[in-house]
Amino acid sequence: MKKILILGGGTSGWMAAACFAKVLRPLGIDVVLVESTEIGTVGVGEATIPSILSFIQLLGIDEREFIQATQASFKLGIHFVDWRNLGEAYWHQFGTVGANIDGVEFYQHWLKSQRRGNAAAFTDYAPAVVMAQKNKFSRVGDDPRHTLHGAKYALHFDATLVAAYLRRYAEERGVVRIDAKVESVILRDGGNVKSIILNDGCEIDADFFIDCSGFKGVIIEKALQTGYEDWSAYLPCDSAVVAQTTNVGAPAPYTQSTALTSGWQWRIPLQHRTGNGYVFCSKYSDRDTAKELFCRNLQGSLITEPRFLSFITGKRKKLWNKNCVAVGLASGFLEPLESTSIHLAMKAVLKFIEMLPAGNSTQATQDEYNRVMDAEYLSIRDFIILHYCTTQRRDTDFWKYCAAMAIPDTLQNKLELFRAQGRLYRDEFDLFTRNSWYAVLEGMGVRPEAHDPLVDLSHVDEVANMMNRALRLMEQAADGLPDHQQFMMENCRAPDPSN
Repeated sequence: MKKILILGGGTSGWMAAACFAKVLRPLGIDVVLVESTEIGTVGVGEATIPSILSFIQLLGIDEREFIQATQASFKLGIHFVDWRNLGEAYWHQFGTVGANIDGVEFYQHWLKSQRRGNAAAFTDYAPAVVMAQKNKFSRVGDDPRHTLHGAKYALHFDATLVAAYLRRYAEERGVVRIDAKVESVILRDGGNVKSIILNDGCEIDADFFIDCSGFKGVIIEKALQTGYEDWSAYLPCDSAVVAQTTNVGAPAPYTQSTALTSGWQWRIPLQHRTGNGYVFCSKYSDRDTAKELFCRNLQGSLITEPRFLSFITGKRKKLWNKNCVAVGLASGFLEPLESTSIHLAMKAVLKFIEMLPAGNSTQATQDEYNRVMDAEYLSIRDFIILHYCTTQRRDTDFWKYCAAMAIPDTLQNKLELFRAQGRLYRDEFDLFTRNSWYAVLEGMGVRPEAHDPLVDLSHVDEVANMMNRALRLMEQAADGLPDHQQFMMENCRAPDPSN
């Protein structure tokens, strides 16, 4: 392995380039990235999950510097509005919810307490939610001595600025960028990729290729004809309209997801603007209707004009095929409901490095990589479907379809076991924890028939006192924290881009 070529820039391309610059360049591996300034990027992946912080740390990037350069704000979770029923809302937190009591999961104790009159929601015991509800923020979740220990956070950022930041990082460490379009891909006998031909006639060869060319999949699909698994029967939304607006008030430390008539709308507040998008199903809404509804629900003034995107939810049948790995939109698309797009791009790159072949990759290496990545995609897919298939809304044809649609056996089995016994079993590749599943299941009104009988071994009054005390102490602790806006201004204030 002497040379890797990355086709395509954007967030995923420059994430790959930055990671290779940090880890592979010291091994003597040349890294070349080909992108065209004439081809725009999607640039709407603005919300993340906590794993982004591990990626920043891996690259040795100062978090404060990164936040300032990308206009980032903090994210403690997602607030879901009108998903179960109109007028109802729930939280999906980052980090812990409660703590095990007498060796039994907190959820089971909470479940029993609900049947005894406890009115507090499950996520009311999540430190991240306590902070988010008060628009507070601090990095107290890392301090085991703090009452709000266990809260985790991620970032909202400008994806275009992230790509620019990572480009500087990668080029400073020896990655070569070529501004050009690809005319064709040349294959070797046996099917491996040999080289790409650019629009100026130049031919660039490499030992390995990373396809970050977006939905087109120039190498992974057009050249290698890998095939695509279509999941639109489970995730019917196939379009989005997006725009940026001015901030109204202080940025909230969470993503807002509001269910509308034919899909859902996101609101992602950055330090100096807000990102917005309406993900919808074109079968139940035309573009004009979607745009009108989207604009009606916007807060603030438009900075950019609304633009449309089209997609098919699913993934390539192989993310690693021959001597090519697909990353980002070239690998597939899962709608951004749980902010997993950047995580999947990051995971694809890191898993490739972990399984880096010394020479030509073996079929066994490819198969194992695809097995691991497939498992992660499937677990995320099922978690996203969960938000749709459990809805109790019947006010539009779209939500009627979601409530009645067939779901994958993997999700169906998990729901049946949960409803019967309150049990959730995860495998090693599941991204979301049991507490994440509990939060969404409870938020969507899915509750088991009975709690774990081991809960009955604990003293009821003592557990109730512990739970009440926990709520009281977390509320007091959160009141003493700075506002989200105040924390950013004092610790990582980004320059105003309008100046």
